Amino acid sequence: MPEGKVSVLFVCLGNICRSTMAEGVFQSMAKEPQYKDRIGRIDSSGTGAYHIGNQPDDRTMSTLESHGITGYRHQARKVRLSDFDEFDYVFAMDRHNLQDLQRLKRGKPDSKAEVKLWGEYSGSKKVEEIDDPYYGGREGFETTYEQCTRFARNFLKDTFPDVEPPK
Repeated sequence: MPEGKVSVLFVCLGNICRSTMAEGVFQSMAKEPQYKDRIGRIDSSGTGAYHIGNQPDDRTMSTLESHGITGYRHQARKVRLSDFDEFDYVFAMDRHNLQDLQRLKRGKPDSKAEVKLWGEYSGSKKVEEIDDPYYGGREGFETTYEQCTRFARNFLKDTFPDVEPPK
């Protein structure tokens, strides 16, 4: 089990769809009693500056709410070099964002963050990427929700093997 509280940052391109969905799902699971005193800061950001200061996409919010996740609040921000010191894990939603994060992290070679694809916790040997649902319909946001939920459960099970993960 990791020492101290685990901190997690989720990253996509604009920080209004995928990374905010992952953050909302993970925050919801982290509120479960079995994770009290085990999970610290949870946040999300984007590799691009397209939506800085904006709220999550309405479809992200309605998808979270339809699954009982209410009260989630966030304003889009761009990833910062300091994030690599402040978070234990920095999860990219796709390989393009992973490459951007790895390039940025070269500016902080001694930072503590482990940078990887969120889809490494897919539950199978196949690493999954989360496709950007922005230009599609509601079904893309439902797919993103399903992936984020599955990845979060698997990450929690892997990180805290002594705890029963949320249903």
